[in-house]
Amino acid sequence: MTDLKATKREKIKTGANNKLRAEGFIPAILYGGKDPNQNISVSKKEVSNIINSDTFLSKVLELDIDGKKEKVIPRDIAFHVVSEEPIHIDFMRIVSGKKIILEIPVKFINHPDSPGLKRGGVLNIVRRKVELKCPAENIPDEIVVDLAGTDIGTSIKISSVKLPENVIPTITDRDFVVATVAAPTVIKEPEKPAEETAAEGVEGDGQAEGTEAAAKEDDGTKKNEKSKDNVADKKPEDKKPAEKKPAEKK
Repeated sequence: MTDLKATKREKIKTGANNKLRAEGFIPAILYGGKDPNQNISVSKKEVSNIINSDTFLSKVLELDIDGKKEKVIPRDIAFHVVSEEPIHIDFMRIVSGKKIILEIPVKFINHPDSPGLKRGGVLNIVRRKVELKCPAENIPDEIVVDLAGTDIGTSIKISSVKLPENVIPTITDRDFVVATVAAPTVIKEPEKPAEETAAEGVEGDGQAEGTEAAAKEDDGTKKNEKSKDNVADKKPEDKKPAEKKPAEKK
């Protein structure tokens, strides 16, 4: 459980809240149970690490409000539209005996012990979070799914996942799938031995040289044939008898 210090907040107007943010604090509210709602603020530096975690909205915290400690759970967080900095947090008191509905993140372990993944299979995650109904005093940080022994084609259903005592899924009408181990999408061809690859390269070069020589020879033959055809096509010119000039008169 994470401890987090908080301070009571008397002024709740926009100007006062902006001043708090400028000083490195985040305005917040605490509600739930029989006690009245309480305006508080928390240090941005202290809460920043857990805000960025996947378990923030399902993590039980212990707020120390000016010396008085209360178990709470974050229920909502607002961010600035431009800077994306946290600007407000809602905390709910945890009341013993009550049940809370939360989305709990799923964690997968023992990837190397999965025969299916070893053979190139792919872990297809269907649900990264599962909505659970939990007792206020027994809220899990995460759901652990053990991949040991899973082969290609295995469907991991919620019934095969070990949940804490009195923690149940909100979906009760079916045994839904959390993840599957699927066949690889691309099958790699076995690599050829180096000797075979080298032999293919030599053979390919020989064939290329032979092909080039044949092409040259064929081109020469065609040129010769064309020359002969041109000679054959030419017709000898008809020779006309030379005209006799008339004798000059003396």
